[in-house]
Amino acid sequence: MLLLVESSLQGDFAVIHSMPVARHERFVYNRSMNVEEYADAAVSRLAAAIGEPARARILYYLMDGHARTSTELAIVADVSPSTASAHLNRLKTERLVKVLAQGKHRYYSLRGPSVATALEGLSVLAGGTRKNFVPSTPRRLHAARTCYDHIAGKVAVSLHDHFVTKGWLSTTRADNDDTYDLTRTGTKALEALGIDVAGTRAMRRRFAFACLDWSERRPHIAGALGGALLDALLKKRWATQDRYSRALEITSLGRRELLARFGVQT
Repeated sequence: MLLLVESSLQGDFAVIHSMPVARHERFVYNRSMNVEEYADAAVSRLAAAIGEPARARILYYLMDGHARTSTELAIVADVSPSTASAHLNRLKTERLVKVLAQGKHRYYSLRGPSVATALEGLSVLAGGTRKNFVPSTPRRLHAARTCYDHIAGKVAVSLHDHFVTKGWLSTTRADNDDTYDLTRTGTKALEALGIDVAGTRAMRRRFAFACLDWSERRPHIAGALGGALLDALLKKRWATQDRYSRALEITSLGRRELLARFGVQT
């Protein structure tokens, strides 16, 4: 602090004025940085999440793209249901898995293709093989059936995948919800199939969303669009509905058309 002394015009005493002086502080580089944002810290967290044996078994069991319940994954991981729940929460926190609530059940699957790619790379280094998913659905319901008012089963999942691959569906993804909309090309394609897209969209219900398939454990299309798709298949006689069950039979005409139009084999 500097002291400046000057004489007052009103008398002989001195008036002392203080002047602030700039202080130089040493800058601490990492004072405001969050070390959790560093890539090495993030990689360390992910490695720790994957590295626990039970969690690793869960992740690799989900590599086939099929979703499972926590009960099923507890059996796979050879842990109690409560322990499996804790493991799944950890994997969800690290964004390695996602959960879809459907009715009273919660189904877990890998978060996305980037997770599968990382796991595949690790499996190449480690070696080993994995078991494929084998559905236990009765054979007559496996190929095609109704799920409420829309089509389910292997055919429905194949149609969903074709629509996504062709870019006919646009997707809004959240942790517990997959909501779909039609693109322009998708609208034209389904209108060519005889579906009134504008009328379907005007219904007082969700337009389209992913419904996890009971047998395939992968999504098919539900909502108003899923119902319209089933109606179109029935009207065109590509499929017939069993009077006493949910089973749908794909007709010979339907098999030819589904293969020619959508690359779907039945």
